[in-house]
Amino acid sequence: MASAIENSLGNTKTSLTLLKVLSENSFDSILITDATTKGKIIYANKAFKKLTGHEPSDVIGKTPRILQGTGTDKKVINRLSLALESGGKFEGKTINYKKDGTPFIMYWRVRPIKVGKNIEAWLAIQREGSSI
Repeated sequence: MASAIENSLGNTKTSLTLLKVLSENSFDSILITDATTKGKIIYANKAFKKLTGHEPSDVIGKTPRILQGTGTDKKVINRLSLALESGGKFEGKTINYKKDGTPFIMYWRVRPIKVGKNIEAWLAIQREGSSI
């Protein structure tokens, strides 16, 4: 069954352009990691830089662990790991760290990007919570 977007757009090139415009203009940070390379970052939008201070081009090939530090809740990270292993969805919040070391509360959702039954990548939508 086709989605409303597929019915409205139908064209792969148009759909890709729509997704690019959507992600680059989102107020929320969007991070995509490859499911086949142990979670290496393959895409980060402009809002990721605003949230973390990291240039999107500088994080390609790294893992989102670059945001973690001493205050990051290991229980939350374990829940995330279990969701990734099972192919499920995840929502959580924890303390992460900006490039300059400043801690912040990050809320995020992680969803699998599936092609057929195979998970090809993971999409993380992130935003900053109240100050610490």
